[in-house]
Amino acid sequence: MNLSAILRRLDLYEKLLRLDKPIGTLLLLWPTLWALWLSANGRPNWKIVWIFALGTLLMRSAGVAVNDLADRKFDPHVTRTRNRPLAAKQLDPKEALALAAVLALIAFILILPLGRLVLLAVTYPLTKRFLILPQAYLGVAFGFGIPMAYAAQTGMLPVIAWWLLLANILWTIAYDTEYAMVDRDDDRRIGIRTSAILFGRYDVAAVMLCHAAFLATMVGIGLVLKLAWPFYAGLLCALGLAAYQYTLIRDRDPHRCFGAFKDNNWVGAAVFVGIALAYLLAGRQAA
Repeated sequence: MNLSAILRRLDLYEKLLRLDKPIGTLLLLWPTLWALWLSANGRPNWKIVWIFALGTLLMRSAGVAVNDLADRKFDPHVTRTRNRPLAAKQLDPKEALALAAVLALIAFILILPLGRLVLLAVTYPLTKRFLILPQAYLGVAFGFGIPMAYAAQTGMLPVIAWWLLLANILWTIAYDTEYAMVDRDDDRRIGIRTSAILFGRYDVAAVMLCHAAFLATMVGIGLVLKLAWPFYAGLLCALGLAAYQYTLIRDRDPHRCFGAFKDNNWVGAAVFVGIALAYLLAGRQAA
């Protein structure tokens, strides 16, 4: 195999694992970082932070590879996904499965509990066949780093960890419904179940209600933990971003709905910055 063939193969692997589209990794990483900072009162173990960051990348990559394997017969019929390597038959399914298995194994070795997280992530595509709200399952998969972070940092799973997981599930339903709105017509035609189809004409209202419930839950967490004002400033920024997303999705234009989905990276970042600054302020005041 010559150099150009090797480079082309690597490019296909990059597309299969979505390394060229980091939004999914970021949406998975932000809740994990929230939990790492909250569980350690703003002073996380940096070795654990790096392990979780790398594990998040590996888990997401394994998950999307299995997702494309499960959807390889559907993706050619969806405008947005028809050019994915498996859908376009540029990669052999066995090759993709082997790559996903290697990534999952590395993640499992990196941090033993991550094996459970990989299991949740790689089974998500199957839920689109029989669950009417697969986005809720995705919320558990994308948020399972939260109890794992608490366990790694403290050796315990306090009630607040489960409230944070609930908040993440609500947020995930919101942004993944926006994502599902992009492909709704194609998904309905080929028989895929999504929250956008379930909510029907109430999809926009459902998205905003989930955003509101997510932020309300986060406010409650802040009050219980007695976090300083920067935390609430971060939530206020997140609220502004959610309001902006409403302007993007209200007309249900697929391109703008996809833009709203990607905007959630900044929601996650705003919440994290608020958490980090709240603990930084508290530390300075204590000193």
